[in-house]
Amino acid sequence: MFENKNGRTELSALGEFGLIGHISQHVKLHQPGSLKGIGDDAAVIDNGPGRTVVTTDMLVEGVHFDLSYCPLKHLGYKAVAVNLSDLCAMNAQPRQILCGLSLSNRFSLEAVEELMSGMLLACERYGADLVGGDTCSSAGGLSISITAIGHAQENELVYRSGAKVNDLICVTGDLGSAYMGLQLLNREKRVFLENPNVQPELSGHDYLLERQLKPEPRVDMLQRFTSWYVKPSAMIDISDGLASDLMHICKASGVGCKVYEEKLPIDHLTRELALEFGIDPNVAALNGGEDYELLFTLPLSEYGKISDRSEISIVGHITAADEGYRYIDRQEHEHELRAQGWDAFRS
Repeated sequence: MFENKNGRTELSALGEFGLIGHISQHVKLHQPGSLKGIGDDAAVIDNGPGRTVVTTDMLVEGVHFDLSYCPLKHLGYKAVAVNLSDLCAMNAQPRQILCGLSLSNRFSLEAVEELMSGMLLACERYGADLVGGDTCSSAGGLSISITAIGHAQENELVYRSGAKVNDLICVTGDLGSAYMGLQLLNREKRVFLENPNVQPELSGHDYLLERQLKPEPRVDMLQRFTSWYVKPSAMIDISDGLASDLMHICKASGVGCKVYEEKLPIDHLTRELALEFGIDPNVAALNGGEDYELLFTLPLSEYGKISDRSEISIVGHITAADEGYRYIDRQEHEHELRAQGWDAFRS
């Protein structure tokens, strides 16, 4: 299985996706019902009629969230939402979740109830049942592990590996807003630590704060795809940034891409706050992450079905692999598209 090695390899040398790739090389699937394992947004299991789709994700205090500005109810909601987003990326409907909690003694029953109320609210909104889980003590802080289970017919499933040359690259909603919400929260935290008597300046930024603290999985898009008679050729949710997640599709599909600056969907509030912070709004859109919008490809022949849909922006197209990953600015200059989004072991 794993070779015995002398010495020590730091995880930072691999990064999050390098670590996943290293582990996946040694994982073999033996059950005939295990149709898809490591390498996509969720696993796929054949349990008879239809397909069971399973994904899991962890949120760790001090790494993924900061309780100084993240309310427990919002955190519970977000923990469920980000996992349901992975099911959406497979074109699967949410069915159940399991929840694992690791808690230090600084958390009371009332705090746990507040956290769980957010989880149950998300479950109710998106039709998922909380069917089990586990709790244990922690030496420090809070960790949340959610496993989400969904369902789809085999012909409905969408993987990262289906993009073809000339496919349209599409995204739902707008990008960069969750990142700018995080920048705002971090700025106000720094101000508070310097002077606890200063009130946070958050008025007028409700949209950006909600995008960061209470994201919504795009479950609605599954029905829209059906009603529009379209099926993405490849899909992923935008958790690590448009550039990074698009590269996941390209690598899985063996293709390249071109993304156009002028096509990036950026809300005016995101743009205004980014400029106030001295941040290029396009950088926020490309690399911010945590938008939990859907990034997908469609055959060019489907353009007429989605060209006038306000929910979707066409930001580029798929190219041959030897053309690489390219970013076209407003002056039509080409640049290498770089993945600078979140990486758990490098960020």
